[in-house]
Amino acid sequence: MSGGHARRPRKALAHLPERDPAAAVLALWCAHRDGEGPTATAGDTIRYGPEFEALPLHEQIGLAVHHVLHVALRHGARAAAMAVRREGFDADLYGLCTDAVINEALGLAGHALPRPAVTLTGLLSATLGAPASAEAALATWDADRLYAALEDAPGRAARDARAYGAARGFVRDVEPEAGPAADAERQAAEWRGRLSRAMAEGTRAGQGIGRLAPLLAELAPPRVPWERRLRRLLARALSPTPRQSWRRPSGRWLAMEAAARAAGRPVPVFQPGPARDGLRPRLAVGLDTSSSIPPALAARFAAEAAGAARRGGAETHLLAFDETVHLERRLEAGLSAGMLSGAPVRQGGGTDFRDALARADRLNPALIVVLTDLDGPMSHAPRAPVLWTVPAPPTTPPAFGEILVMDG
Repeated sequence: MSGGHARRPRKALAHLPERDPAAAVLALWCAHRDGEGPTATAGDTIRYGPEFEALPLHEQIGLAVHHVLHVALRHGARAAAMAVRREGFDADLYGLCTDAVINEALGLAGHALPRPAVTLTGLLSATLGAPASAEAALATWDADRLYAALEDAPGRAARDARAYGAARGFVRDVEPEAGPAADAERQAAEWRGRLSRAMAEGTRAGQGIGRLAPLLAELAPPRVPWERRLRRLLARALSPTPRQSWRRPSGRWLAMEAAARAAGRPVPVFQPGPARDGLRPRLAVGLDTSSSIPPALAARFAAEAAGAARRGGAETHLLAFDETVHLERRLEAGLSAGMLSGAPVRQGGGTDFRDALARADRLNPALIVVLTDLDGPMSHAPRAPVLWTVPAPPTTPPAFGEILVMDG
């Protein structure tokens, strides 16, 4: 458990058990320090700047809970993970998303913050469209999903978000946190447990962030990013299936045969050994380029699928399609997120899976992966297994295949 050796937040932290029992529990796991610059979070440490002392007590309490939630929701580690997953990652835009989500939650919990403050409802109204309510916004968006939506949305969404933050004096107050992926997963699991215990305490008290237990649980770090789940599914599907060869005896049979001859017993029945298979597994990647799929999202997925396939040694074929396949290309080693630049990729129009699935099936792949919103007519199931990778859970599941939902 982390301690605290700070003078500036002492009074605010002392009031937390009464004002917000859940936040008080979470604060025990944070390190609290006095700092030179503005109040900010780095890893599990909150550094309180000189401006913190000038705030009235109720705003000190709100700002302290704001940074406790940055720690509990692992925003620093999640920013670092997002930087690895996304080319051209904008730490300031991600920080704006984290602040908007946290501040909206704090407002619903009855906390006050220094004004003007960015909020999730305000940010959505300025960019992606006003939500029905603050509760609905928090139920739909976490920081990762919001950042991805702003970056991938066509038009001016990301630019409008930055303008919204600038108009309210937003300054990023959480630093991306470096560290091994395994350690980040372990810490995320620990903080999910701590958050669950704190929310139980807050729910019993009926005040503070404990009143938002279901919503805050949805804002917690995702267990496994969709890219990592994709890699595991690809690795499983592309692993060579062991075959037997009657031209090669098994090691067990050789040992039994030698022992039988030495003892003068009958030679056991021949047992075939493993076959040497020099064939590379084949992967077909279908990219829906219709109007409902943002090009940035399609390119990012294609880069991830190609990278995972290269790591598994698969021969990968890309099929870009809308109503028909308009680009078919074998992906060579060294291609990156810009693999579609300069290619005659058609964008817009409707979606029809029949031609894409038929042409993918003719490649005789070990797996067919399709990025789509699942809005279009389908043929019968191909011979190869299908992995539908979708931006959001479908309202009507397809008749065949497995679904992987992208989570930012």
